Amino acid sequence: MDTALLLALGLLAQSLGLSWGVPRRPSTLYPWRRPPALGRVRRAWVIPPISVSENYKGLPYMLVQIRSDKRQPGGVIYSIQGPGVDEEPLGLFSVEKFSGRVFLNAELDREKTSSYRLKVFALDRGGSVLEEPTDLEIVVVDQNDNRPAFVQEVFAGRVLEGAAPGTYVTRAEATDADDPDTDNAALHYSILAQGSPELFSIHERTGEIRTVHVGLDREAVTTYNLTLQVADMSGQGLSATASAIISVDDINDNAPEFTRGKLLMEVTEAVSGVDVGRLEVEDRDLPGSPNWVANVTILEGDPEGHFGIRTDPRTNEGVLSVVKPLDYESHAHYELRVSVQNEAPLQAAPPRAQRGQATVSIRVQDVNEAPVFLENPLRTSLAEGAPPGTFVASFSAQDPDTVQLQRVSYSKDYDPEDWLQVDGATGQIQTRRVLSPASPFLKDGWYRAIVLALDDGSPPRTATGTLSVEILAVNDHAPALAPLAAPSLCSEPERGPGLLLGATDQDLPPHGAPFRFRLSPAEPGLGRNWSLSHVNGTHARLRPRHTLPEGLHRLRLLLQDSGQPPKEREQPLNVTLCRCGLSGACLPGAAALRAGGAGLGLGVLAVALGSAAVLLQRGSGSGRGTGACCAACRTTTFGTTFSTTTSREAGRRTRACRLRTATPACRPTTRRSSTTTRGKAPWRGR
Repeated sequence: MDTALLLALGLLAQSLGLSWGVPRRPSTLYPWRRPPALGRVRRAWVIPPISVSENYKGLPYMLVQIRSDKRQPGGVIYSIQGPGVDEEPLGLFSVEKFSGRVFLNAELDREKTSSYRLKVFALDRGGSVLEEPTDLEIVVVDQNDNRPAFVQEVFAGRVLEGAAPGTYVTRAEATDADDPDTDNAALHYSILAQGSPELFSIHERTGEIRTVHVGLDREAVTTYNLTLQVADMSGQGLSATASAIISVDDINDNAPEFTRGKLLMEVTEAVSGVDVGRLEVEDRDLPGSPNWVANVTILEGDPEGHFGIRTDPRTNEGVLSVVKPLDYESHAHYELRVSVQNEAPLQAAPPRAQRGQATVSIRVQDVNEAPVFLENPLRTSLAEGAPPGTFVASFSAQDPDTVQLQRVSYSKDYDPEDWLQVDGATGQIQTRRVLSPASPFLKDGWYRAIVLALDDGSPPRTATGTLSVEILAVNDHAPALAPLAAPSLCSEPERGPGLLLGATDQDLPPHGAPFRFRLSPAEPGLGRNWSLSHVNGTHARLRPRHTLPEGLHRLRLLLQDSGQPPKEREQPLNVTLCRCGLSGACLPGAAALRAGGAGLGLGVLAVALGSAAVLLQRGSGSGRGTGACCAACRTTTFGTTFSTTTSREAGRRTRACRLRTATPACRPTTRRSSTTTRGKAPWRGR
C-alpha cells in the first residue's frame, strides 16, 4: 500500500507541472485514488487546468493524455464534449479515443474566449461507463497582441489664461483589449510634443492634462496643439497616438485705452440727437466679449447734461452726441474729460493704462434760431358776445439770438372763424367781430387759433404759437316752452298721464337746465285748479287738481333757468280738457274740443262751431239745428256750463253764445216761459 501511495503522489506532482509553462511538453496523466478513509471510498477523476498560449502556431499540439485506471481486457475508449469540440467554435480540440491524447487543432484568441471547459468520458468497448464524467479546463494565456487605442482622435480642452499651475484642463482616455490583469494592458500616457515652453503635463496613469507653469496668455497664443501617446506594458509595449487641442479663454487682463489723448470737435447750437464725433478705443482682449466692450463716461465739463456717449458695438468706439440742445449765447465752448473702462472688471493687475482718460474740446457754432413764445400754448378767457375790438391777449415772442439784432413780426396761421386780428408788430390780439356760441369750432367752450412769429434773420426762422380762448357763457336767454303737438288732457285728474311739458334754453351750461316750472302767481286761481310736478331738469307734468269743465283753458307759466343770475320768462299755455275713457284717452265725441293745439283758443272754437253747423241739419221744422247750436255754446272760454231748462235761460245762453262766437248758426225765435222742450232746443237755425 505504501508503494501505491507514493506512486500516486508522484503522478500528481507531475500533472501539476503542466500548468506552469506555456507551452510545455505534453504529459501523461494517470488516475489515482484518494487516500483511504473510513466508510465507502468514492472513485473520481481529477484533472488540473491546462494552460495554453493564444496564437500558438505549432499545430496540432498535444495538450494532455488522459487514462482510466479501470482498464478492461478489451481496452478503454475516451471521448470529450463541449465548446471547441462539438459546440461552437467547432474543431478546436480533439481526442484519440484509444490513447486518450487531447490535441489543440487551431489558434486560440484570448480576447474572444479566455477559457474552455470540456467534459471527459471513459467507456468500455461495449459502451458502458467506466468512470464518472469529469471536467477538463483549458485556460488561454494572454499574449500582447492588441495595440492600445485612444477613445477619440482629438481631445478638446479649455483653460483660462493666467491659470495657476496644476489647473485641470482635460483628460485623455485609451483602452487595450488584452488581459487587464497582465502587463499587456498596463497603459502609460505621455506628451510627445507641445511646443516651447512646456506649459502642460499629463498623468502617466490617469491621462489627466494639467497646467505646469504660469504664462498662458490668450493675446499671445489662443490655442495649443499637443501630441499624446499611450503605450501598454507600462510604456514598453505597443503604442498609439492622438491629439489634444487646448483653447485659452480670455480674461480681462488688458485695460482699454484711447488712441488719442486730446480731441477737438464742433457742433451747431439749438439741435439735439446729433453725433458730434467718435473716440477710438483699443483693447487687446477678446473682441465682442465683456472684457473688450468699452464704456466711455464723462467725468467733468458737462454739468447740465448736454452730451451723451454710447458705444458702437461694431468698432468699440465711443460716439459723442448732443442729447440736450446747446445755446451759443450762453455757452460757446465745452471742455470734457472722459474715461474708458470695460463692461467686465479687470481680473489681473496689468500696468496702469497710459491713455485711460482723454480731453475733448467742443466748440459751439452760432446759427439763426427761431423766436420763442414766452408762454406756449397761451390760454385766456373771454365772455361770449364780446363786441369787436375787445382785447384778447398779448401773444409775443423773444428772439434767442441776442448777438444778432433782429425784428420779429406776427401773423395768423389758423383762425377758422376769422374772429381775431393780430397786430403784426406787437403780437396783441383783439376780436374783429362777435363770435357765435353755436360755432362748430368751439370745442367744449374753447376756441383754438395759431399765431406765427417770424424773424428777419438769414435764413428767417418761424415759431408757432397756439392760442386757446375759453368762451365764458353769459346767461342772456330765458328758457322757453318746447312746442307741443296736441296739448290736451283729461278733465278728470285721476285719468290719463297728464300733460308733459318741456323747456329749452339757448344758453350753454351752466346757464341752462335744470329749469324751474311754476304757475303764474298773478292768477291765484291757477294754483287752485292746476298742479305742476317735477319730472327732471328739463320737464314737468301738468294735471288738473279736480274735475274741470271740458274745453279750452288759458294758463300762464313762469320758467326759470339755473344761470347766475337766473333768467325767467312768463309764457302762455292753452290746454284743452276733454272727456276721457278708462284708458286715459280722449273720447271721440270730445275730439272737436281738443283740436287746434296750444295757444289758439279761437281755433278750438272754430272747430266746435263747424261741428255745430253739421249738427244743425239734424233738427226739424223751425227749430232744426238749435240743439247743435246750443251744444256748441254750452262751454265758454270761462269754463261756464249752461243747462237746457226754460226758454228764458235758453235765450240768455244763445245771446251769450252769439256774442262770443259771432256765429249766425244760432238765433232766438219764440220765447217760452214754462216748461222744457224735452230734448228739443227752443231755437232754430238760420
